[in-house]
Amino acid sequence: MELFPIQLLFMVVLMNRYVLGPLLRRLRGREFDRVDDTYLPRVAIVIPLFNEGEGIYHGVRSLLEQDYPKHLLQIVVVDDCSKDDSYAWALKAAEDNPNVIVMRNPENMGKRKGINRAVKAATEAEIIVSVDSDVIVDKSAVRQLVRRFVSPRIAAVGGRTYVTNRHQNWMTRMIEIKFHFAQEWLKDLERSFRQVMCLSGCLTAYRRHVLLELEPILEARAIAGIPIKYGEDRFLTRQIVKHDYETVYTLDAFCFTAAPSTLAGYFSQQLRWRRSNLVDLLGGLSHAWRLHPVVTVHYVSQLALLLSYPLVIVHNVLTGEFWDILAFHFLVIGLLGVIYRIETRHLPAERRVHGASFLPMALLMPVTYALFTPLALLTLDSGSWETRGSANAAPETSPLDSGGRFPPTHAGEGSTP
Repeated sequence: MELFPIQLLFMVVLMNRYVLGPLLRRLRGREFDRVDDTYLPRVAIVIPLFNEGEGIYHGVRSLLEQDYPKHLLQIVVVDDCSKDDSYAWALKAAEDNPNVIVMRNPENMGKRKGINRAVKAATEAEIIVSVDSDVIVDKSAVRQLVRRFVSPRIAAVGGRTYVTNRHQNWMTRMIEIKFHFAQEWLKDLERSFRQVMCLSGCLTAYRRHVLLELEPILEARAIAGIPIKYGEDRFLTRQIVKHDYETVYTLDAFCFTAAPSTLAGYFSQQLRWRRSNLVDLLGGLSHAWRLHPVVTVHYVSQLALLLSYPLVIVHNVLTGEFWDILAFHFLVIGLLGVIYRIETRHLPAERRVHGASFLPMALLMPVTYALFTPLALLTLDSGSWETRGSANAAPETSPLDSGGRFPPTHAGEGSTP
């Protein structure tokens, strides 16, 4: 069984993510997450919208309840030619709220170009907060993001995402634990040096002048002449770091979203993320050497694992040794499940899942790497939004009934958890 090379690479990545990062966080103490409560700039919350239906109404309404001075806060919704009634729901959310602006692109432009258009319109804002249209944002999120801009060099501050439907089925329980490690642990190393390489569009704040500075690069993003509409969050974060700005991540600013609950939805998400990882990890090699040496090693090891892992999986399948490498996966994933259970033992039952729920990842990980990494490499020039399919289907109800009245809302995936 020829597992040593992949085991060694795997252990390097694990050491960086699960040992060195958390260790640095504990050693640096307060310096790890500095705040400035005297900084109160004008903020524009930008929401790129595409086929979210009623969900956008609830998202906007939650943002109107932010714990931030109302006269310093503006909300800008940009509809990218949704095919359902999302635009009508957005307009309804803006009624009687002069600080909410709803725009509609003349044609389908993609998430990043829509955000750029909104950034240009928010002329009075100093900070732009990007929020995905399918999330509900915690009331203190904007304030928690803004207070992390303690230096002019900090250009972006990202927040975390919680899974609202964590108890729905085995898939959402597994993703709940995956999110826990992705946000509680995996960014610690990059956070230590203020070089976080991926801040999610679900909830991230940017300095407006930096977005305007990078606009030509963001607008021109393409592969083989085809505009790319996926992985824009990661691409933007990398460009910010490349231009010698700092990026910060905090667990104190958070939002809520529903995770994929089916294999089809999960696979679609993983394919989109795999393309994004490949494009930006490869594209970043030209300037990875400019990062802090520890972050550079972490960066290169991630790319090496991403490219070599599928080859090892296929090799072990062909040589009849797949069960050996699968056992290795179950050992690592099982250990992480135990760690999750220990770390969340203080939480109420509704806020956590059983540690064993992470075990399916031991099988899904090699399968998705073996299948989707090659597929992602062959479809890097995809221009699709690739949203969650059924989650974005047109709703059965419209914000305006036949009499032009707004019907009562019902609890559901788009409602506040």
